[in-house]
Amino acid sequence: MTFLTILHPLLALWLAIYGLNSFVLAFLYLRHGQRRTSIPTPSVERSNLPPVTVQVPVYNEVHVIEQVIDSVAALDYPDGRLQIQILDDSTDETTQLAHARAALHREQGVNIAVLRREDQRGFKAGALAWGMSQASGEYIAIFDADFCPDPDFLLKTIPHFTVRPRLGMLQTRWSYLNAAYSPLTRAQTLALDGHFVVEQTGRNRSGLLMSFNGAGGVWRRRCIEESGGWTADTLCEDLDLSYRAQLAGWECLYLPTVDAPTEVPPQMAAFKQQQSRWAQGSMQSLRKLAGPILRSRRLRWSQKIMALVHLSSYLAYALMILLLLASLPMLLAPRSAQPPLGGLGLMYLGPPLVYIISQRRLHADWGRRLSALPLLMLTGIGVAWGNARAVWRGLTQWGGSFARTPKFHLQGKLGRWTDSQYRLPVDDSAIGEIALALYSLATMGVAYVTDNYGMIPFSLLNTAAFGTVAGMEILQALAPQGIPEK
Repeated sequence: MTFLTILHPLLALWLAIYGLNSFVLAFLYLRHGQRRTSIPTPSVERSNLPPVTVQVPVYNEVHVIEQVIDSVAALDYPDGRLQIQILDDSTDETTQLAHARAALHREQGVNIAVLRREDQRGFKAGALAWGMSQASGEYIAIFDADFCPDPDFLLKTIPHFTVRPRLGMLQTRWSYLNAAYSPLTRAQTLALDGHFVVEQTGRNRSGLLMSFNGAGGVWRRRCIEESGGWTADTLCEDLDLSYRAQLAGWECLYLPTVDAPTEVPPQMAAFKQQQSRWAQGSMQSLRKLAGPILRSRRLRWSQKIMALVHLSSYLAYALMILLLLASLPMLLAPRSAQPPLGGLGLMYLGPPLVYIISQRRLHADWGRRLSALPLLMLTGIGVAWGNARAVWRGLTQWGGSFARTPKFHLQGKLGRWTDSQYRLPVDDSAIGEIALALYSLATMGVAYVTDNYGMIPFSLLNTAAFGTVAGMEILQALAPQGIPEK
């Protein structure tokens, strides 16, 4: 069992690195972010604003297609300088709804078109690249189908490009249309706020590489072209291109004071599917970009290290599974010693610090909002099995099927998803989650019998986390149609 006694602390140490990264980003935010959070919008005459193309990639979005078309059609921008592309790959009635809605706005003088490809090759990346080949704008603003940008979005973003010739990409903060819908949506928005308020600001203001988040942002067209364009060899085409752009010498800007409202998934199966896609795409981006990052002469070593930690962050889920599986054999070994888990404090305490800081920055009632933190911690651990499988796929294959996250047109606490045609069934990863919950429970029992009491909180946390995620997914799948989630 010598191998396990070496492996266990190594896994705990590796996990602690990702927790330490949260502390580092929190420090960078407190040092740089609060001082330079608000970046004034440069003053540019409307007559001098450049042409812009707005792209909305769409795939089977019956519930939200009319809403997003109305939102982008209402964008305030000089006449004749705004082109809107609805990039429709749908296979259902979304297409008819999109054409009808776009026609209404064209009658009002809006330059909007619904564009369809012959196939869905490349999924979202393919749609964006194909649309850009027919785009007239110098700048490309991208929104997913569930986004509702404010009318002044372009007026708050495009001027930054006009005064910064090497600015290639601008990302804004996401806000949420259905944050209050359910405990699950409240937990997700808590995590996303941590990313958008603390992590993105900390990275960008301190000169670290940052990522485009797929929507709610603007690209300089020349930056996309000179950085290699949209490619479908990773499922995170946004992360991939944003890193390639920065490696090529383009600048990125994050604007936390400009927000883009979006919908977060109310269904556990949808949340897991989204996380799995991000995990697989991140690992593919790591494989693709690690070499160029290490060889780059533009980057300092601190930038390279933080970039690699960022790209590899989903590895933490695979490490969590390995650590859990190694714990029980260690306890059963002759002369078993207390497994060293002290370093995991960094892993479990770093992210909550980021969440607390973000809520204090955004909301006067931040204390009340932190009531979602326990569920967030449980789901953050409980999705580890599905994400670990996605990590393996990302490390062993390129591309893959782009599983869209279903949207249901939820506003605040209103709306329902249970009777939607996009409602997802229970994912097969629930079987693994139940097995891991039982395995953790057995580990807790062995820890008690062998007097390794320090292992009990770790095992109890994993039992609760995997049980919560699997239980929520199964209960939601059994919910009758037409009844909104409470």
